[in-house]
Amino acid sequence: MMRWWLMMAAVLAWSPGTWAQQAPAGNERASTQLVNGVRGPHGVFGHVDLQARVTVEQKHAFAGQVDLEPLRDLAVFHNGRVKILDTLARETVFSMTGSRSYFDLAPAGGNRVKKVKYDSMFTLLDMIIDPVYYADKPVIHVGFLPLREEYLDRALPDDAVARKRLMTLTRVTPVMVERHSTAIFNEVGDSPEMRRGLQTVERALGLYLNGESNLLLVAPPERTKPWEHLGDLPPDAPARRAAEALGAAWRAQDAAGVNEAAAALAAVLPTIHTDVYPQGRRSIELAYNRSNAFEWGYWTYGVSLLMMLLAFGTGRRWLVAAGIALLVAAIGLHAFGFVTRCFIAERFAIQNQFESMTGVSLFAALVGLGVMLVRRQWLFGAAAAGTGFLVLIMATQTGIPGASIEREAAILNTSVLLKYHVTTVLTSYGLITLGFIVSLFYLGTHYAHRLAGKEADVVAMASAAVGGGGAGDSEVNIGPARTLRDLDKAQMTILQLAFWTLGVGILLGAWWADHSWGRWWAFDPKETWALVTWIVYLIVIHVRMGGVRDRGLTTAWLSVAGFFVMLWTYFGVNLLLPGLHAYA
Repeated sequence: MMRWWLMMAAVLAWSPGTWAQQAPAGNERASTQLVNGVRGPHGVFGHVDLQARVTVEQKHAFAGQVDLEPLRDLAVFHNGRVKILDTLARETVFSMTGSRSYFDLAPAGGNRVKKVKYDSMFTLLDMIIDPVYYADKPVIHVGFLPLREEYLDRALPDDAVARKRLMTLTRVTPVMVERHSTAIFNEVGDSPEMRRGLQTVERALGLYLNGESNLLLVAPPERTKPWEHLGDLPPDAPARRAAEALGAAWRAQDAAGVNEAAAALAAVLPTIHTDVYPQGRRSIELAYNRSNAFEWGYWTYGVSLLMMLLAFGTGRRWLVAAGIALLVAAIGLHAFGFVTRCFIAERFAIQNQFESMTGVSLFAALVGLGVMLVRRQWLFGAAAAGTGFLVLIMATQTGIPGASIEREAAILNTSVLLKYHVTTVLTSYGLITLGFIVSLFYLGTHYAHRLAGKEADVVAMASAAVGGGGAGDSEVNIGPARTLRDLDKAQMTILQLAFWTLGVGILLGAWWADHSWGRWWAFDPKETWALVTWIVYLIVIHVRMGGVRDRGLTTAWLSVAGFFVMLWTYFGVNLLLPGLHAYA
């Protein structure tokens, strides 16, 4: 049974100093606030039954019967902005479990278990209404391996099977956290990594215990007023009665009663201060959540790239047509995700690492598609697909900061020049990536021919990807010399665009810096390395004008080097070097 002290830990986990909500100042990154600063009264859904015991099978069957769709697009104020309840549920579950959805472990005979998956909306409400069920469930993600080992070695010293299972799952239970965190801190909490891990775990525990505090679902009478907690409504208010009915039906495992109460709650909340309550934007945010446009986008980019590479080797025109069609579809998905995110965030969504990556890949893919149509060389389309695939998969699958839509740092609102500066620089980074991929094609063709020692058929076929394809071209579009010459023209087209675009972006950045910080240039690490990146491509231009024997090969290798310098400028400077661009 869940002990009383575990419920009381909610009071200890969040001191009053963390309740005040402040806007980020200056260069400071907007902080993520897992639990809203205003503490709502507990018991909105009725009193928690500490004696309740529900099996995994009963819980899963109940989850399959309830219909929470009416609640998904309810507006809620959280972490500095108005979002929908579906977004809050997804963010809550991810912050606690480290996964996009919670799954339980059900017995499957012997020592075997099976995963039982739950919708995030169900998990959010279930943890609030029936927290006892999760007290001994692995819901707290512990990413730092030595810390996870400490918890499991102390909690399960004699159960090697369960210890190994939870080690692989990367989660521990709330009871383990409450019982062993203090001892771990006192005995092995000297290292900064261990302390950061403990802080993350304690925040996740506080979110589990205080999830109800985030239910700021009541619109204020004026837009300048704060949103109100559902528990602040009078006991006889229709929304309050509907919430209590939902909780009572939930605890009774009455799916029909839950569905009726959920529909009633969803109907009445938007009627409170209707002039302030958001309307159309809620459905757009729900579409953004459900579409997973960036994930589907990188898969579509990947298949498009694969088809174009196969066409590169076989010369089959239907593969080219299919690859181009998929590229257009991928750009459509990508653009949908980017534009809807801009609409939801109420700003041009390029102001954190995740957003800038989605912007980089979209701008590059659009440029690649445009150049492909103008030059009628589908190699540019292959490069665009490769860029979209590589950047989007990295943005969505590696935990890049900024995936959740949050507030922006104050410095980013000082001048409209920011949008032009950042967009131009990001476009140049996308072009650099495009050029890098084209240069890889060049290097692959060059060294494949050298290793083969002859005019390989694959090289001859490849020339169709870069040739004009007009009348009379069939005789000249053969052989490695023509292929490499056209690949060289392709990489130079992209790299020259990157050179001029990055240069303009740096100048716009200096202009914006004068508006925001009162100086044009201060040798900030980001400024300095952006200039170094530009100098690499300046060298490329000079190489083309000089007497280098193999200009194409030299250009390709400089393009590869410039790409990695750009990656350092883009990621390494932000993550490893302190400076004025710490928010980026």
